[in-house]
Amino acid sequence: MDYAQTLDYLYAKLPMFTRVGAVAYKNDLHNTVAMCEKLGNPQDKFKSIHIGGTNGKGSTSHMLAAVFQQAGYKTGLYTSPHLKDFRERIRINGEMVPQDFVIDFVAQQAETIEELSPSFFEVTVAMAFSYFAQEQVDIAIIEVGLGGRLDSTNIISPLLSVITNISLDHTNMLGNTLAEIAGEKAGIIKPGIPVVIGERQSQTDHVFIDKALETGSPLYFAAEQMMIHEVKKAHDLLTLSVADSEGHNLYRDLQLDLTGLYQLKNVLTVIQSLQILKKLDYTITDVSLYAALRQVKQLTGLQGRWQTIGTCPLIVCDTGHNIAGIEEVMRNIKDTPYQQLHIVIGMVKDKDISGVLKLLPANAIYYFCQPNLERALPATELTEMAAKYQLKGNSFNSVSDALDFAKAQATKDDMIFVGGSTFVVAEVL
Repeated sequence: MDYAQTLDYLYAKLPMFTRVGAVAYKNDLHNTVAMCEKLGNPQDKFKSIHIGGTNGKGSTSHMLAAVFQQAGYKTGLYTSPHLKDFRERIRINGEMVPQDFVIDFVAQQAETIEELSPSFFEVTVAMAFSYFAQEQVDIAIIEVGLGGRLDSTNIISPLLSVITNISLDHTNMLGNTLAEIAGEKAGIIKPGIPVVIGERQSQTDHVFIDKALETGSPLYFAAEQMMIHEVKKAHDLLTLSVADSEGHNLYRDLQLDLTGLYQLKNVLTVIQSLQILKKLDYTITDVSLYAALRQVKQLTGLQGRWQTIGTCPLIVCDTGHNIAGIEEVMRNIKDTPYQQLHIVIGMVKDKDISGVLKLLPANAIYYFCQPNLERALPATELTEMAAKYQLKGNSFNSVSDALDFAKAQATKDDMIFVGGSTFVVAEVL
């Protein structure tokens, strides 16, 4: 099989959560453990950092990878889902896993795949761990796929566990309350391994405190240890200063090429994590930190986070797709000057669609669409649901049709926002 045929085999053979939803979710680690045992337990052959949370875990993973890479470490990065190319999920120093490795891995593991019938995600996790072990990375940043406790990535023994935040998402699998979801996310906290929590939340703090006490894990709330001030945005860079909890400056005028205001919380999480990792004999200089944050996208290939994809009119896309993510998107839109707002939006069926629609402005012009996958909510249904919240616009059969029509309607001083789903963003990119 060539690369295209290999991917076709994986997509056709294995249940893929991004395409079909909850039926692809395996609620135990059996398959991942079995696959990795057959591979000689590659997850035990490299050092790792484990990053979970509802929102921000992808950006945080990419920022940490950029810093380690800039500091001279051979850095693995595993994230999901991908936007354009499957190989985005598995990178070393920003370079995607070679096609030949993907082809060979699937060919060599075909018998195991037939025997175990794993999910798409379980196979990709085993593939990533094998690649990082083979290439002898110095450190690997591993992003949790879904939840934490039962996520396939949770067979690693990391140097540090990181949980960015908790909000309502995947409630059909993780629980209906913030505390229940936090309990699943807290499953990545390992005995004696330090853990960083990005945000303090009254409904979830006790979950992490209790879990850390149970496992004997040093616990750090990043937002309690430090704060951000002097924030300004210009020239596609977010400039900020970081002070400790007593107001003493730690870093002045850090520049970040991820300009969504929600990244401020993620920066604190990254810096708190680095302070712990420095104590584990990793040499991360201030020069490396400053240089890495200025070029996260260039170093790691991160896309889709408040990303400008056009000017005159301004066109921005963002992968935020749940209530907390869309709240952050709305804050960024309010912070952006424009004459008329146009919103190209599509969603998948298993999200809190009404909760998202309630947050959207009635004075925008809407272009309702559907990404090309089985989980997509039909554009006509989304249009009908949106009308109940006085959101008016036309429905389109494809994301590209919707964006093309929005571009034709918008003037040079308008703004077009594209989002509602990771898969909508993937199609415009």
